[in-house]
Amino acid sequence: MSDYLGIPVSTLYDWRTRDYGPPAKRVGKYLRYKAEDVTAWFESLDNEVA
Repeated sequence: MSDYLGIPVSTLYDWRTRDYGPPAKRVGKYLRYKAEDVTAWFESLDNEVA
């Protein structure tokens, strides 16, 4: 997902601690995302811009 969004992996972990970003599941020490959740979250950002 970091490649898709063009952000560092550490940013994803930071977002998770701040309850921001798409929903993720922890698998061991890694976060995993459903592609459709990432797409839906990303598309929803357009609606938040005023």
